[in-house]
Amino acid sequence: MKSGHFRDQFHIPKINGKDSIYLCGNSLGLQPKRVKEYVNEELEDWATLGVEGHIHARHPWLPYHEFLTQSMSRLVGANESEVVVMNSLTVNLHLLMASFYKPTKDRYKIIIESDAFPSDKYAVASQAKWHGFDEEDAIIFWRPKPGNHILEQEDLEDILRTEGEQVALMLLGGVNYYTGQYLNIPELTRLGHEYGIVMGFDLAHATGNMAMQLHDWNVDFAAWCSYKYLNSGPGSLGSIFVHDRLGNDLSTPRLSGWWGHNKETRFRMRDEFDPLPGAEGWQLSNPPILPLAAMRASMELFDQAGIQNLRNVARENVSYMYDALKTINGINIITPENPDERGCQLSILVKENGRAIFDRLSQQGVIADWREPAVIRIAAVPLYNTRDDVEKFVEILDQSVKMVTN
Repeated sequence: MKSGHFRDQFHIPKINGKDSIYLCGNSLGLQPKRVKEYVNEELEDWATLGVEGHIHARHPWLPYHEFLTQSMSRLVGANESEVVVMNSLTVNLHLLMASFYKPTKDRYKIIIESDAFPSDKYAVASQAKWHGFDEEDAIIFWRPKPGNHILEQEDLEDILRTEGEQVALMLLGGVNYYTGQYLNIPELTRLGHEYGIVMGFDLAHATGNMAMQLHDWNVDFAAWCSYKYLNSGPGSLGSIFVHDRLGNDLSTPRLSGWWGHNKETRFRMRDEFDPLPGAEGWQLSNPPILPLAAMRASMELFDQAGIQNLRNVARENVSYMYDALKTINGINIITPENPDERGCQLSILVKENGRAIFDRLSQQGVIADWREPAVIRIAAVPLYNTRDDVEKFVEILDQSVKMVTN
């Protein structure tokens, strides 16, 4: 499979009448062309069937989220019972931490990356405070060495040797949103479990980007969004993973809602809460059908492509781009050089006049992503980005740096 093999299946934004060089799939994926068809089907069924669409729509609404379970579980390397599409990312992280962050007076601390996505840091801090702990004491930041951007496992091991017996939870990003570093999820999970720590992951930048095996890696729980690499639309639904050894324990406390109740008795409306086994037992409300329809259109493309094939294409394209960017003066790449430690994203630290360079890229038809204080993030997404996109971007960036700095 070549890079951009499925490009014709997506709408490419235009700038000045020409296809843009869209390298922002790590922030918002492009719209698959079949989204409109799939969403319109549901609008038509709603118009003609009303409430009967729950049973008689072309894709009945009552079990609609189940149409995505097989594809999503395949994408993250999970059993179907371990995955469900629901809610948004931070909501899901809170629901999962309500079940699996079980602090005691002796074991209450949470380890998180120092440069994790802000919402994750807010979430873990609020969880610690919710349980009556001082966030300054309860939150431990895994930091890069001074002057570096990349996290090193030896520094985490130092933290664990000192404080591991006090740590209840690690919540880490599979791929760091800022640097694009892909963490060694199986090794980190093994390490955390050695200390009796619950291991959770935010996979917003990893799902649809990296080939993962969450079940075999023995990850405890994970959550991710679907509007980045999964191309399901702005603010669309998230998903969760709960390992079967945890999800099948029906005594696990949780914040409950009726959609997590036993399907056989859900509509009797009188029974005490009877949680579904597996990840479905964490559902709260009946799912929104229109976002799920959009997600179906994208997941069908992932089924056709295969995540390992996409990973192989991305690895080749990003390696080419990394090597080409290294020749440009005035920038540093803060994403790891090792292809095993990165996915589609490269993060470029601009030494001077970064915002001016980014603005010129935009004027030249490049849609990328700016992150303060001086980082341009780009992602060569293998579903729709071609080698031509990559080559043109490198040329335009080189010209822009020279023009702005001279």
